[in-house]
Amino acid sequence: MSGSEWTCRLSSMHEWESPYYEPSLPVSEKSNPLTRDIDRASSGCIVRMLQACDSQMFLEEAGATYQRLMSDDVVETLMEVAKKVELILKDPRDGLVVLSGCGTSGRLAFLITSAFNRALKELNQSPGYSYIIAGGDKALFSSQEAPEDDPKLGMLSLKEACEGKKRVLFIGISCGLSAPFVAAQLDLCLQNPQVYTPVLVGFNPTHQARDEPIPGCSFTFRSVVQRMEELAKSQKAFLINPAVGPEAISGSSRMKGGSATKILLEVVLSAAHAAAFTHTPITQQGILQHMRAYEKTLEIPCAHNEGMSTLLEAAGKSLQRGRRVCYLGWGSLGVLGLVDASECVPTFGADYEDVRGFISGGYNELKNNEGPLGSDFRISHEDFLHLVLPSLDDHDMVLLIYTQTDDVGDVEKLASRVREKTSNLHAVYHRVDGDTAATVQQDDINKLCLSSLRITWPSPASGLLQMQWELCTKLFLNALSTGAHVLKGKIYQNHMMDLQVTNSKLYCRATRLLQKLSGCPESKCEEALLKAVYKVDNLTVEITSSDISTHTHTARTSTKVVPLALVCLLTGCSLAEAELRLEQQPIVRDAVEACLS
Repeated sequence: MSGSEWTCRLSSMHEWESPYYEPSLPVSEKSNPLTRDIDRASSGCIVRMLQACDSQMFLEEAGATYQRLMSDDVVETLMEVAKKVELILKDPRDGLVVLSGCGTSGRLAFLITSAFNRALKELNQSPGYSYIIAGGDKALFSSQEAPEDDPKLGMLSLKEACEGKKRVLFIGISCGLSAPFVAAQLDLCLQNPQVYTPVLVGFNPTHQARDEPIPGCSFTFRSVVQRMEELAKSQKAFLINPAVGPEAISGSSRMKGGSATKILLEVVLSAAHAAAFTHTPITQQGILQHMRAYEKTLEIPCAHNEGMSTLLEAAGKSLQRGRRVCYLGWGSLGVLGLVDASECVPTFGADYEDVRGFISGGYNELKNNEGPLGSDFRISHEDFLHLVLPSLDDHDMVLLIYTQTDDVGDVEKLASRVREKTSNLHAVYHRVDGDTAATVQQDDINKLCLSSLRITWPSPASGLLQMQWELCTKLFLNALSTGAHVLKGKIYQNHMMDLQVTNSKLYCRATRLLQKLSGCPESKCEEALLKAVYKVDNLTVEITSSDISTHTHTARTSTKVVPLALVCLLTGCSLAEAELRLEQQPIVRDAVEACLS
C-alpha cells in the first residue's frame, strides 16, 4: 500500500460512526474501514493497520453518538466505582470484589485480580479480589466457548465465589453486551441488592445490547441492561460502556475489547488502592492522568514497526509451512503469552499446537483457582523442553518475552537450549532507560536470537510500569498472532472466515458473515451453515427443528464450517465438492476469491 493510500485510509478513522455504516450491526460486530483489505497487505502494512485500529480507543468524543474512554460520563462512573472498591478495601470483612467474563474477558479478569491480590499481599492485606471465567480454569488456556451460553452456570459460579460474603461489588465483562453467562450473574445481583452492587463493562451502546431470548430465562441481556440503567440513576448499579470502534478483524474482541477492559479496570482498581492505602483522593484529574499514561503506551509499538514486521513475517512463514509458533514468557507477560495463544483456536480455526504459550514456573507462578489442570494443559518451560523442543527445527518460531526485572540469566539458559534446535529464535523485552544490571547477559541473548525487540521506557520508572509493560506486550502479541494468521490466509477482507461456531454469538456471527459475502437471504445462509455443521446436503426435520445450542454442540467437532458453507452458497455445489475445492486450495481467502471470480 502506497503512502497516499495509507493517508486515505487514515481518513476512515471515523467512518464507522455514521448511522448509515452497517446500521444493523452493533459496534463490536461491525467491520473496520481501516482494515478492509488487510488480507492482501504486507507484514509492515498489517502492523500499521492494527496500530491505527488500536489508536481508535482514545479518539475524542465527536458529537453525542458514542461515549469514549475519556468522556466525562465514563470518567465520572470510573470514579464512583473506584470509591465502591475503596470502601471494601478499607473494611474487607465480609466484602469481595468479583470480576467475571467469558473467553478473553475472563482471562483478563484472572490477570487483573492476580495482580491486585499480589499488591494487597505486599501490604500484608488479605486477598480482596476473585475472578470467574466461563468454563473454569481450563478456559484460561483453551477455547471453551459453549459455557458462555449457560446462564445457570454463570449464576451458580457467582454464588459459589461469594459464599459467606455480605458486600460484593460484581464487575461483569461482556464486550458486546451479549453473553448469557454474564447476563444471569447481573440478574442475580439485581435480585439481591442487599449483597451485590453490579457493574457492567462492555463496548456497545446500551440499545445495542443483545435482545435475543436466553433459553430458560425470563430476561434478555438488553432487559438486564435497562434495569441497570434505571438503578444507575441512584448509583445502585453502574454501566461502563464506551465505544472503542470496530475490531481490526470484525468481532475479534480479544483485541481492542480486551485492551480497553484492561485499561478501564486497572484505572479503577489503581485509584481505589491509592485512596485506601496512601490516602490519595479519587479525582477526575487522577483518573484522566492514568488514562493518558495508557494512551502514551499505545505509542510505544509505533516506534518499533520494523522489528514488529520482522516478527510477524517470521511467525507467518512458520504457520504457512504448517509449523509452530511458541511463546516462552516470564511473569505476567508469560500469562499474556498463554492468553494470546489460547485465542487463536476459536478466532482463526487454528490447531491447538499451532501457537502455544509457556510460562516460567508453570502453575506455581500462575496461582490459578484450580491449580494444575492435568496433562492436556502443560504450560511450564520444563514442559516445553520435554514435550515440544525435541521436535522443533528452523521452520518453527520461538519468541522470548520478558523484562529486565525477570531472571535474565534464566532467559539466557533457555535461549541457549532453544538455539541448539532452531535458529528461528526471537526476543521481545522491556527495560528502563539507564538500567545496565543485566547488560552482559542481554548481549549474549541478542547474539543467540535472529531478532531482538528492545523496548526502552523512560527513567525514572512510574508506578504503573508493570501494567504498561503488560498492555504493550498484549498489543505486540495480538498483532503478531493476528498478522501471522492473515499471512497464512485465514482472513477474508477483514473477517474471521475459519471461526469455530461453538456458541450462539458465533453462530449468529457466522450467519451474518455468510449473508454479507454471498448476498443470499439469511434463511438460505443459515441452511448452508447447518449443512456444513452436520455434513449433509439435505437437512432433516430433526436438524431444522433443533435449537441453536444443539447446532453449536455438534459444531464443536466440525472444521472449516463457514468456508464450506460459503463455497456452497457461491457455487451451488455439493458439500463434497466444496470440501474438494478447499482441499485443492486450503488458503481460505484464495478459495473464496476463486469462487467469486
